[in-house]
Amino acid sequence: MKPHPQTLLPAPLPASPYDALDHLATMVAVVRTDGACLFVNTAFENVLGLSRRSMLRGSLFDWFGAPDQVRDIVAAVARNDFSASRSDALLKRLSGPAHGEPLPVHVIVSQTGDPDTAVVELVEIQQQTRQDREERALDQAQATKELIRNLAHEIKNPLGGIRGAAQLLEMELESKGLTEYTQVIINEADRLQALVDRLLAPHRKPHVVSDVNVHEVCERVRSLILAEFPRGLQVRRDYDTSIPDFRGDREQLIQAVLNIAHNAAQALAERRACGDACITLKTRVGRQVTIGKQRYRLALELHIQDNGPGVPESIRDRIFFPLVSGREGGSGLGLTLAQTFVQQHHGTIECESVPGHTDFKILIPLP
Repeated sequence: MKPHPQTLLPAPLPASPYDALDHLATMVAVVRTDGACLFVNTAFENVLGLSRRSMLRGSLFDWFGAPDQVRDIVAAVARNDFSASRSDALLKRLSGPAHGEPLPVHVIVSQTGDPDTAVVELVEIQQQTRQDREERALDQAQATKELIRNLAHEIKNPLGGIRGAAQLLEMELESKGLTEYTQVIINEADRLQALVDRLLAPHRKPHVVSDVNVHEVCERVRSLILAEFPRGLQVRRDYDTSIPDFRGDREQLIQAVLNIAHNAAQALAERRACGDACITLKTRVGRQVTIGKQRYRLALELHIQDNGPGVPESIRDRIFFPLVSGREGGSGLGLTLAQTFVQQHHGTIECESVPGHTDFKILIPLP
């Protein structure tokens, strides 16, 4: 019998010495002094909006608004005039939703050991600003939680005494006119008690961990919003159904998303009256996401978007602080509690708002 011929498998491609750069969240390219790319990482592909194959056929300098500046820096570093150089520049985005819009970046050019090549790292200036803002927000949230806890406990203790004294006084009074005043004291004490309980609720409630499907959370919120606002409001779905389940507290996440969506529905009062109010629940997977000081390979991006008047500029930087509200009669606790619940999942909430479009983005790490 003739032996069966063995199938020859293609030899695996050699590993690039730069493959580790694919795990960085910042944009990185290894280039020759003429601008030809030897390597670009995934982050660079995503931001520029081109495939790696296309980028390796192009010149790095063509992607900048002032190419001569970057060309001179790369040449100076490559010939060892400097070991590294830093400057700011504008990067062209060549496709995608931000096509043609320049992106301000901080350019860091370093030596590679080869006199004909250099490493170019680009850090989005907006990204750095956002990370700094997130870190400040996390620190502020922690300080705020401690303040709320201490203040709530200080208020809670005398409230019971005030209410009890008013009840005893009411029992001694014979005049119905005077008992109206004691009822005011009792009712206001109860109102403050309810407010204190809401402030303390996130810290009392245990974190019940189970598998969470984000689209079940969205559907629950959608049904609740449409039940309360049945006319003039459309709640659209824009889901990425490939998002995996993750470990979390389902009820807390429902409450967090509901608080944001409920605020949006209330802000859309005029549009609801016209019949063109719209809230969009949108889910995506973010890659190489930095939350606070921690970097995650994958993260859930849950957007709650509306076409309302936008967040007032006067409170835009303080909307997650307790008791800050842009609505008449609002308690200012909804977004504070939402931020608390999301932070308990190691996530954060970002907000971008202009008249006609407000986008609250919840970021939560995925396994």
